[in-house]
Amino acid sequence: MFVAYYRSGRLSQHLLWLACAAGVVGLLASRALVSLAPVAGVVAGLANPELGRIWPRYFRNAAAMRAAALVVFLLLSGLYTSEWATWRHELFRSLSWLGVPLAFTLAVPLTGRQRRSVGSLFVLGTAAIGVVTLGKYLLHPAEANEAIRIGQNVQAVTRIFHVPFGVMLALSFFWGLLLQRQAPAVLRAALLVAAAGAALTLHVLAYRTGLLVFYVGLLAYALWMLVRRHLVLGIGLFLLLALGPWLAYRTLPSVRQRVASTLFDVYQYSEGRDINNYSLARRLAAVETASAVIQKNWLLGVGPADTHAAMMEQYSWKDFGLRPANRVEVHNQYLEALMGGGIVGLGLWLAVLVGPLVAARTRRNPYVWFFVLIQATVMMTADMLSLQLGLNLFVFSYGFLVVAAQAAPPSELVPERKESNPLLS
Repeated sequence: MFVAYYRSGRLSQHLLWLACAAGVVGLLASRALVSLAPVAGVVAGLANPELGRIWPRYFRNAAAMRAAALVVFLLLSGLYTSEWATWRHELFRSLSWLGVPLAFTLAVPLTGRQRRSVGSLFVLGTAAIGVVTLGKYLLHPAEANEAIRIGQNVQAVTRIFHVPFGVMLALSFFWGLLLQRQAPAVLRAALLVAAAGAALTLHVLAYRTGLLVFYVGLLAYALWMLVRRHLVLGIGLFLLLALGPWLAYRTLPSVRQRVASTLFDVYQYSEGRDINNYSLARRLAAVETASAVIQKNWLLGVGPADTHAAMMEQYSWKDFGLRPANRVEVHNQYLEALMGGGIVGLGLWLAVLVGPLVAARTRRNPYVWFFVLIQATVMMTADMLSLQLGLNLFVFSYGFLVVAAQAAPPSELVPERKESNPLLS
């Protein structure tokens, strides 16, 4: 019986399904699971009974090769790195860029229902953690608002860092609205409630980065509606975009505290005052510091493993009055790529990020568009790939949405329905 199960390809497919579910649960609650998920995915690929015939697919998959190019560049940077311990650590972290695409190219592809179940687990799980975290805020609102006033954030109940958690909440909102189109009645209602819960959590907890990508996504959708000549819906969404932030500011103390603290941070930095206790001001100082490093190493950078040392050395020339413990890294993925790899490294990274929007099989996929748009936006305010959770979130989503789409034969792709409203119909 096991032999028949293996030869049918279901073993490989079910192992990949299990790896995806473990990856989602790991993103939400367990570092151990999110680390083991790529291993399970590679095992799923090796369990494909047609492995001997289909293994060249990996090398023909443009998305997988773009991801592999990042690892190759990191490997070659060992020729000029000076931080060998960091380089070895970064090389180990980068293995997910190889393992996850390998799993999605070699394993038997998931069915449409299995893929939707993984997406639903992500949306419902993220929204559930958001709502429970919101409940924690409501138990002690005065204490939480005071933390927000001084630039801190309400931590998720599963201790997810607030930046990737805000991104996950925004993704859950848009993906939830997309997934509910093909869901049965009960699941459809649950996904709509989850999308609403994710949006509410973002606003009440005032996650600055999460709100930024949320409204950028809504703005892009409103523009798309106008381009498609859905004038009433497009104009209505623009009005909502104008009214929503105003209502949030007027009704939610946490939002007012976040706006005030943001403006004060900028004031402290622009006036050259003490910025040791101000998060955004320290990030602005880090951008200025990184820019000085980039000007000296614009072609190949200082090496991906050497960015921290280069930043600290530059701080020694101009420290902005910051104590050593408060000299932060640059919170911008594009500047991080430029600093570590120069224009070559940035070009490789942009190929990974933007490539899905020009590939035939993914450029019309709304899930991919929201993923790329939100990631491209958040990376202007955070070096997401330096965070383990941020790296795992990007690589898993990239493999699940982009690599898998380019790996599956045309007959196995689930076609998107052509609808006038891709979110709510």
